[in-house]
Order: sequence, then structure tokens, then C-alpha cells
Amino acid sequence: MGSMKNIFKKIWQLAKPYLDTRDNEIHTKISVEFAYKLLEAEGGDEDVVIPAVMLHDVGWKEVPEDLQLKAFGPNVTLPELTKRHEDEGVKIAKHILQKIKYDNNKAEEILRIVGGHDSRKEPVSLNDKLVKDADKLFRYTREYLDIYAERFGLTHDQMHARHEGKLDTWFLTYSGWEMARAELEKRLKERNNSKEEYDE
Repeated sequence: MGSMKNIFKKIWQLAKPYLDTRDNEIHTKISVEFAYKLLEAEGGDEDVVIPAVMLHDVGWKEVPEDLQLKAFGPNVTLPELTKRHEDEGVKIAKHILQKIKYDNNKAEEILRIVGGHDSRKEPVSLNDKLVKDADKLFRYTREYLDIYAERFGLTHDQMHARHEGKLDTWFLTYSGWEMARAELEKRLKERNNSKEEYDE
């Protein structure tokens, strides 16, 4: 996770055992990278945003893997599991933050963000906006396509079209929107290059 604060490294090590489901370790690492870029562009409190991103999906560990794909993506049938992973995530995150004696005021905001990062549509703060955007930016990466296109039964072209259509509704900051647009353009170039190689 690069050169980050020691306290963040402690949070990451404590979070990792809860991220070994749904490819959440990959998702979280990449979302943290986006979070740093968003902080640089938009401001916000690093001491809230980075831990919140690291901890936002730890609650999926408490949702059976055979049910997880029914809770998110294009074919949702059990949306209530989204709230369940948030509620479980708050419990786990609280335990981790208390264990390292994290600042109480910042921990309180982190837990509020974790508890509504998917289900709460209106952000409660700039920090919340940055966490939501960092989370969704992962959906525009090559890693996400490689993991989820097959799981959702969609082609890369279908995923591209879906995510392009979500640009104006998913993102809460201009920087998040810009980064998502840039990722879409990268995916389009990759797709065109692979088609050219195939045609040759």
C-alpha cells in the first residue's frame, strides 16, 4: 500500500482478514489509490477518508458468498444484503478502530460513512462523497471488468455501456467523474487494441 501513515498500515493489516471474499482486497487497494487522488483534487480529511475506504466493505465477510452476487450489480434480487454488509461493517470497523485507539471524533465519522456508503444516496459530508466516489471508481477499472463481467454474465462491451450510462448519476464530485471518464477511455482503447490484434 505504498508509503502511508503507520496508523493506516495498522488499519489495513487488521482489515485484511475481512477482505478475503468477493475479491475485496483488490477492490479496496485500488479504491484507496483513487481516494488519495480524490483527496488531492477535492480536499477532505485523509484521516477519515482513507480508513473509511479501507473498512467500507469488511462487512461482506458476514454475508454468505453464495448470496453476495444477489446483493449488487445489474441483477440484484436481495438488496437488503447491501444494508446488512454495511451494518456488519460498522461493527467490525468499530472493533478495529477501538483496538488501535483511533481518534474518537474521526472514528465516529468513519463509522457513519461505512454505515451508509452504498444505501445512503445523499452524502453527509465531503469525506463521504470521496469515499463513495473512490468505491465506484473501481467499477471502471480493468480489474473490475476481469472479475465481474463473467460473474454477471455480461460482455465487456455491455459492462462498458452500463458504466458509461451511470457516469452522471454515480459520481458526487467532478474529479470522480473525470477519473471515471478517463478509465472508460482506457478500457475503450484496450478493447479496440484487442480487436485489432484479433483481426490480424
